[in-house]
Amino acid sequence: MSMTKNVPDIRFNDFCDEWPERDIGEVLSEAKRPIELMDNALYQLVTVKRRNEGVVPRSILKGKNILVKNYFTIKAGDYLISKRQVVHGANGIVPRSLDNAVVSNEYLVVADSDEMTAQFWTMASKRPEMHKLFFVSSYGVDIEKLVFDVTDWKKRKIRVPLVTEQKNITDYFQQLETLINQHQQKHEKISNLKKAMLEKMFPKTGESVPEIRFDGFSGDWEDRYVGDVIDCFSGGTPSVGVQEYYRGSIPFIRSAEINKARTELTITEAGLKNSSAKVIEEGTILYALYGATSGEVGIAKIKGAINQAILAILPKKGICSGFLTCCFKKDKGKILSTYLQGGQGNLSGSIVKGLLFKFPNSAEQVQIGNYFKKLDELINQHQQQITKLKNIKQACLDKMFV
Repeated sequence: MSMTKNVPDIRFNDFCDEWPERDIGEVLSEAKRPIELMDNALYQLVTVKRRNEGVVPRSILKGKNILVKNYFTIKAGDYLISKRQVVHGANGIVPRSLDNAVVSNEYLVVADSDEMTAQFWTMASKRPEMHKLFFVSSYGVDIEKLVFDVTDWKKRKIRVPLVTEQKNITDYFQQLETLINQHQQKHEKISNLKKAMLEKMFPKTGESVPEIRFDGFSGDWEDRYVGDVIDCFSGGTPSVGVQEYYRGSIPFIRSAEINKARTELTITEAGLKNSSAKVIEEGTILYALYGATSGEVGIAKIKGAINQAILAILPKKGICSGFLTCCFKKDKGKILSTYLQGGQGNLSGSIVKGLLFKFPNSAEQVQIGNYFKKLDELINQHQQQITKLKNIKQACLDKMFV
């Protein structure tokens, strides 16, 4: 960790002492709980995911099927380090669900000590400064096969506050994690609801009415080719070698940006005039034709210009943009598997116009479009909160440690 200062930038009230510099070995408490594996007993094995994504179950094996016999018991709240993956962020706290699981000596197990808690180790290990210490205390010629030298790591120095301050810090981060998890659960729940409703509120193959329908609507849905209910066009890209075509006032929307309110690039009036780029209005349906985003669809959040990888779709009278967007989302998998063999090739305006969707009357389209718009708004709200909280967490990791 940084040796240029002795106290963090942000601190809880009642704490003012400097963080003393200590050897890691002085504050580290290794937990060694050897276990004798019984042939017919079942044991929960775990693994530690990279990028600080935590300790997770791996497999349940009988003792006789575990070839290496020098195993150790771990407890909920232990801090676990993978000696072969630590440079990739493979470390974390053992959750309650994995209490009494077992690990081999490929892992370093750290418990609370009078000097430093396992929770504080977990938070400190997410910081770049600790990543650096993990790296310089590892050896090998292949980044994927570096081995962690625990003895060397123990000689490295860090700054550590009193345990009382550690607890305040880790409690705060646990509160942030709880909020993040709550929003992630709600995000997932609504996303799953949306996926289910896309199946139930549209007729299945061979049927003419959906399984779930708003009150007041009846009758069969009608097959219609997309080309009969829309107008559409693609754009183009100004020559990248002409400097005066770029950094203008016109947002230049590319396929990865069809759902975004800002763009990475902008073009000038000259760039628009001297290319096939086309201007679209806010609210236009945008459909990605090329590359990794093929088949993605969105409704433009800004006025801007599009390139050749985007199809602008303008529904004709009586066709609801929100409903038509749902049709594209629902059938994305089928469209890609039909027209992009093995992930190769591109979609096109003629392919899109040749798609066959089922349509109810205009009023029912609007109801369905509004329903899914509300779901999307809720999903986006939770995603924004997740992003905001993660940014706060990262900022605090920078400011609340030394």
